[in-house]
Amino acid sequence: TAGVRRKGSANTELAPGKMIWPKLALLLAVVAFAAGAEEVKEDEGVLVLTKGNFKEVTSSTEFILVEFYAPWCGHCKALAPEYAKAAKKLAESGSAIKLGKVDATEEQELAESHGVRGYPTLKFFRNGNPVEYSGGRTAEEIVNWLNKKTGPPAKTLATVEEAKAFVEKAASVAVIGFFKDQASDAAKVFLSVASIVDDYPFAITSSDEVFAEYKVEDGKVVLFKQFDEGRTDFEGELKEDVLKKFISSNALPLVVEFNHETAQKIFGGEIKSHLLLFFSKEAGHFDEHLENARTVAKEFRDQLLFVTINADEEDHDRILDFFGMKKAEVPAMRLIRLEEDMAKYKPAEPKLDADSIRAFVQSFLDGKLKQHLLSQDLPEDWDKNPVKVLVSSNFDEVAFDKEKDVLVEFYAPWCGHCKQLAPIFDQLGEKFKDNPNIVVAKMDATINELEHTKIPSFPTLKLYAKGDNKVIEYNGERTLEGLSKFLETGGVYGQAAPDETEDVDEDDDQPKKDEL
Repeated sequence: TAGVRRKGSANTELAPGKMIWPKLALLLAVVAFAAGAEEVKEDEGVLVLTKGNFKEVTSSTEFILVEFYAPWCGHCKALAPEYAKAAKKLAESGSAIKLGKVDATEEQELAESHGVRGYPTLKFFRNGNPVEYSGGRTAEEIVNWLNKKTGPPAKTLATVEEAKAFVEKAASVAVIGFFKDQASDAAKVFLSVASIVDDYPFAITSSDEVFAEYKVEDGKVVLFKQFDEGRTDFEGELKEDVLKKFISSNALPLVVEFNHETAQKIFGGEIKSHLLLFFSKEAGHFDEHLENARTVAKEFRDQLLFVTINADEEDHDRILDFFGMKKAEVPAMRLIRLEEDMAKYKPAEPKLDADSIRAFVQSFLDGKLKQHLLSQDLPEDWDKNPVKVLVSSNFDEVAFDKEKDVLVEFYAPWCGHCKQLAPIFDQLGEKFKDNPNIVVAKMDATINELEHTKIPSFPTLKLYAKGDNKVIEYNGERTLEGLSKFLETGGVYGQAAPDETEDVDEDDDQPKKDEL
């Protein structure tokens, strides 16, 4: 949501005399640094912040966005050029907003004091008071988000020239509301949405000549874009949720390519059902199949998001793994519903002609598809060792044995916390291997899925109690002693409280949606 907007903030036109105070304040801040605070260096227009100057800079600068990064972080490297471009755009426009950055690997104490748990983490400071940054990762998105946090939600357009410049200046999308009375209820709905949607620039006009230029009537909203048909007029009922969904579904191309820049818009949008098309650019799949996808995408625009994924890119291997796919299966399509269960669907046939894509999507929307669950083949020696190996096919038979308490670790091979637990879990299996009433088992939850159990983080430990098969999640210390007590007390010691079982432990590894 938008922050409090103050008179005289950035991007608000001021009388010439009112420009003196911000400049004077900045001059005084520079003098203060010279007098005793650590020197503030710049890197491509971005202030380099350290423990020695952080507090002084953030408290004396009215608006500053700070990135906490790690030099080795791939997402940070991808953000760096966009962050520098954003700093340049702000400086060239005369904005009072500054950008800063902190190397969190060098300034660990500073990062920890601001609750940094991953990279990059961005925080916006207004006169020293921080709020979480929730915008996109391109220069345009960063600037738009900052402008909305420090200025009016929508720019006022008085002439055709201003309107044309506004549309042309936008890198991809611009939204204009046409309202004769900007204090009307309809205009208030538009401005409310403008204050909430941070990724795109908004403008509002009451000018007759602008209305005539774009051939619109009073109360209309138009989304202008640098792709597809170039313009989409809003035709629905002017309500916040309806307008937000319209913008979310029309501000992306009919078929959007998944990458670092689009990931947040794809996963953070209003449309939670996505058709994923796995193509190889090297093999020419985009040229061969993209037009078929575009044809069908037009029919389901408000219901489904069509996304292409270039399977040639190494960064996308994790997405293939998430769907249990091999590169040899490409080109292929899958459907996913981004709700709590992250349900996945696979077509019966691998065809990618328009009719096949349309039939797959329609069956999904009609509720006729059965969820596709990943499963390994059952290893012949699954019960050879003290820690039994479970897969989807043998899970229910083992875990729901009413004669035994069964402790299952749901793990991911790449999870650091799981690797740390592995030797302890092996010791636990060894300790209870001769107990006929206890089974210690594990399952790779990245390639084995269960319809009745969803795993939000790794490792997750659940006890399936004998008798009633009550499921008890473990939330105690991950030590041999702690886990032993959990088993010996029938799940009483170390069990998670009822309201904690759905939460994600901040110390656990979790698959992020934009890094699947």
